[in-house]
Amino acid sequence: MWVFGYGSLIWNPEFPVAERRIARAMGWQRSFCMRSIHHRGSEAEPGLVLALDRAATAHCDGVAFAVAKGAEDETLAALRERELVSSAYLETHLELITQTGPMQALAYVIDPDHGQYCGGLGLEEQAQIIAHAVGGRGPNRDYLWSTAAHLADLGIVDPDLEWLAERVRRLSAPR
Repeated sequence: MWVFGYGSLIWNPEFPVAERRIARAMGWQRSFCMRSIHHRGSEAEPGLVLALDRAATAHCDGVAFAVAKGAEDETLAALRERELVSSAYLETHLELITQTGPMQALAYVIDPDHGQYCGGLGLEEQAQIIAHAVGGRGPNRDYLWSTAAHLADLGIVDPDLEWLAERVRRLSAPR
């Protein structure tokens, strides 16, 4: 069983991993297009979390994780509890490109018809939201910074995330 991570799964998979591969999903973009009312925000002050948003000419680089043998059922249950908490994500299988060839992996993509979908927000608006929101798993900015740092460590370039990380640092700095 393979799972595609493009956000917090990259740095916090929360399941036993047997192998990791850098992978690319064609036709999808990593985007802060989901309002978070549980993990990184609240219903009163939603944060933003990453999702895969369909975009015909785009691609998203992330990590494909092989789940350790024997942990597949437990991992699937845990992923569903974590990712499907508000049903804004759709569970699907994506074709990924890796250095060792194509593969299929489980992934969670945004449902553009869900009320939490907010695609098309400008980067400055995203930064303002992320700088202030806090949810059950902590400040929204920590989620952004951890994701941006781990992408950089893997050599994955994401200019929008890099810009957001720097802008949120400036917004969060003591005055």
